[in-house]
Amino acid sequence: MDPDLALVIGTVFGIFAIPSVLSALTDRRAPRASAITVIVAGGLILYAVQTKSGGYTFEQIPGVFTSVIARYLP
Repeated sequence: MDPDLALVIGTVFGIFAIPSVLSALTDRRAPRASAITVIVAGGLILYAVQTKSGGYTFEQIPGVFTSVIARYLP
């Protein structure tokens, strides 16, 4: 898998997991599915950072999102 794609997917999964975690906590339920989603997102981001030589900086992230969207959407 392309590290840029893994970074984008992991970030999107992580962002979507936040409302799910908050919903489970406010309903006093265990956030099991949310925790799994957070672990998957963290794993994808970790994979992306470790496989890309030199890693990523915060300034590069918007460009990575733009390039991945341009590459995979017609």
